[in-house]
Amino acid sequence: MTDRRRSRRRGQGELEAQVLSALREADRSATAGWVQERLGGDLAYTTVITILTRLLDKGAVTRQREGRSFAWTPASDEAGLAARRMRKVLDGEPDREAVLASFVTSLEPDDEQLLRELLGRSAEREV
Repeated sequence: MTDRRRSRRRGQGELEAQVLSALREADRSATAGWVQERLGGDLAYTTVITILTRLLDKGAVTRQREGRSFAWTPASDEAGLAARRMRKVLDGEPDREAVLASFVTSLEPDDEQLLRELLGRSAEREV
C-alpha cells in the first residue's frame, strides 16, 4: 500500500491529544462535528466520537446533552491532565515510596525547590 494519498499513521495517544487540543481552543463546549471540522475533516465522525468517548472514560472530558447530540468540554487544563496521568502511574506501582523518591532525586534543583515550596504551602493550608 504505497498510495501517497493515505495519511501517515498516528502515534498512540496522538489523536487523543489533537482532540483535546481542539477542545481547548473552543471558547465553549463543542460538538463532535465541530472537533472533526477543526481537525481538518479527514477523520470520520465516528472516529471523533470514539476518541471523545475514550477521553470521557478516562475523565479527561465531560459532556452534556445539546439537542440530539452532546457538547464536549475538557475536564481540566493541560497541567491538570498531566497531574492526572502522573497520579495514574503512581497508583499503578506497588512501591509508592520508591517511585516518589526516584522522582524527587531525578528533578533539577529548581524543580525540586519548587516542589518543596508547593508541599510547604499545602501543609500550611491543612493546619
